[in-house]
Amino acid sequence: MLDRTQAIRWRHTWAQVMGGFVPHLATLEETLCHAAEAVRGRAPGRVLDLGGGPGVLAERMVRRWPDAAVTLMDIDPVLLALAQGALGGEVRTLKGDLSSPSWVARAGGSHDLITVVMTLHYLPPAQVRAFYDDARRCLASGGLLVVADLMPDDGVPSLMSALDPAPDEAAAELAWAQWWSGVGEVKALRPLLRQRAAIFGNRPPAEFTAPASWHVATAREAGFGETGILWRCGRHAALAALA
Repeated sequence: MLDRTQAIRWRHTWAQVMGGFVPHLATLEETLCHAAEAVRGRAPGRVLDLGGGPGVLAERMVRRWPDAAVTLMDIDPVLLALAQGALGGEVRTLKGDLSSPSWVARAGGSHDLITVVMTLHYLPPAQVRAFYDDARRCLASGGLLVVADLMPDDGVPSLMSALDPAPDEAAAELAWAQWWSGVGEVKALRPLLRQRAAIFGNRPPAEFTAPASWHVATAREAGFGETGILWRCGRHAALAALA
């Protein structure tokens, strides 16, 4: 069993690492939460955080909306263990693979808010297209999907090119490698690290980066109504789509 203090510490350093990858991450989280409240005029009742890792965003959402049923889904057994070790029963945790439609049955439907932060770039284009269709089926009528990832604006290609790579990208990559190296020294996590290696050994990340216009068009093709960019910071953006 993972000690709760250890889980909290590793989640804290994870949040620092992610902050290096996504500039102004706090403004993204505040923006998506405010949008979820504004679209219905109240706090969401059912929230699904897909690819939510160790549950940092999920925890912030359940603190903000204590009456909400917040579910975290991820495929990584190490990150799920950190979420469970730190959060206990505050957030429901599920193992699910977004590359397969099987995750839909596990998650259930009628969610008011679905969030997907820095996750879709792991999937190739065909699976991202399928994901938008799956996500729409998991939302309640009028529900909100927020997808945040690298989504350059193809209206200003020279500017997007000038912003690549971001100034702190190399440091963030190093911090990521060091974080996983440190986790590897935690005895309680070693069996889960072996499971993780088996899961990802034959499925390297696709590193799929499409412009925001591609995501908007794909979400609309999947049956979403109003769809557009909710937040942007350089090459990172968050798409909002209403079911």
